Order: sequence, then C-alpha cells, then structure tokens
Amino acid sequence: MLTRMRANPDNSYLGLMLALTFSTGIIDAVGYLGLDRVFTGNMTGNVVILGMGLAGGNDLPVEGPLVALAAFMAGAAIGGRVLRGARQGWTGKHTALFGGVAAVLTAGVIVASTVTIEQGSLSAYAATASLGLAMGCQAATARHIAVKDVTTVVVTSTITGLASDSVLGKGGGQPWARRAGAIVLIGAGALTGAMLLKVDFSAGLILSAVITVVVLVLGHITRPMGHRMPYDGAISQ
Repeated sequence: MLTRMRANPDNSYLGLMLALTFSTGIIDAVGYLGLDRVFTGNMTGNVVILGMGLAGGNDLPVEGPLVALAAFMAGAAIGGRVLRGARQGWTGKHTALFGGVAAVLTAGVIVASTVTIEQGSLSAYAATASLGLAMGCQAATARHIAVKDVTTVVVTSTITGLASDSVLGKGGGQPWARRAGAIVLIGAGALTGAMLLKVDFSAGLILSAVITVVVLVLGHITRPMGHRMPYDGAISQ
C-alpha cells in the first residue's frame, strides 16, 4: 500500500485530505454542540453566527465566534508563514504543521479530562481558541497541498461545483467522486462527533487527534523520493 501511495501522490493526498475533512466534521460538532454554538473549522458558518449574534438574534453567542475567528486566522497565518517558499507536494514542513495540529488536539483531550468545560466559561473560550488555532493551521497546510475541491474545512464551493457541473447544470463531466466524498465525509464526521459528545467531550477530540496522526505519518513516509529529506534525527524541513 505504501508503495502505491508513493507512486501516486495525487491520489494519496486526496485520500489524506478527505480523512481530515471527516475529522473537521467531528471538531465542528464538538464546537457547536459542546462550546455554545461555535464553529472552529467552518468559518463561514461562524461569521454568520457572529453577525446574527451581534443583532441579538435568539441569544446567539458573540464572544465565542470572535475567539474562534481570531484563533483560526492566527493558525492560518502560522501555517502560511511556515510554508512560505516550500516546494510543491508533501514536505517535512507539512508533517510538522500537522503534528502541531495533533499536539493541540491531544492537549485538548488532556485538559478536557481534568477540567469541566462549561459553555460560556473561560475554559470553554480557551478550548475554542485552541481548536480554532488548530483548524486554521490545518486549513492553511491543506491549502498548500492543493487537492482540488478538498479544503478539509468547508464544502460550500464543493457543493456548488457538484451541482453546477452535473447533468442538470452545464454537464461535461466532473470529479464527482471526490466532491461527493468530501460532502458526505464532513457530514459523517459531524454525525460521529455529535454521537461521541454524548459519551464524553474529549471522545471526539481523541478520534480527531488519531486521524491527524495517521494522516501525517502516512503523508510523511509516502512522499515521493524526490521530496524526502535525509533523516537527521528530527523533522528538518
């Protein structure tokens, strides 16, 4: 399997980014249901909630969405800065950034296991900021890998492309499998996250952290040989 993934990096990256799309669905379910209606991955929904919250609609939150938005942008900025000048394809920098995402999620699991996170509390805002930072970093890293139609954090443009290029739209063929896959997986992730939240707040974080670790390990060890760096005891790029 590893040989096939290394020989076909485009297909490999697609599969890995789809896995992260599923993970994002989990995280957004945890955020929305467990952190007072806050998205930490889907910033479009978050901005809409913020706008309605500012108008006082249905007691929607304001502070949480603001924290998530600021943290997401900070995470994306970190990802962009680290990847500045990086070559196309997977590099050690991508591995390190996804490692940072996994570390934040793991830290969230540890904190959630020791601290009661109540909606509207300081601990909830800290959790929102941490998840927003991680998702922003993930989004920027996935953006650099540039798998068409799979951003890992949002599917609005993917849904648009799927419908617009369908036989009911302009037709002419489209990568429907990856588009439909991204849509189904983020929804399946949200369903999974909501179900795991009934078990424990940290359960969804655990699964997302595991998925991220598997993705970064597979992505790193299956890079095309021309993109691999000599081992020097640590990730160096």
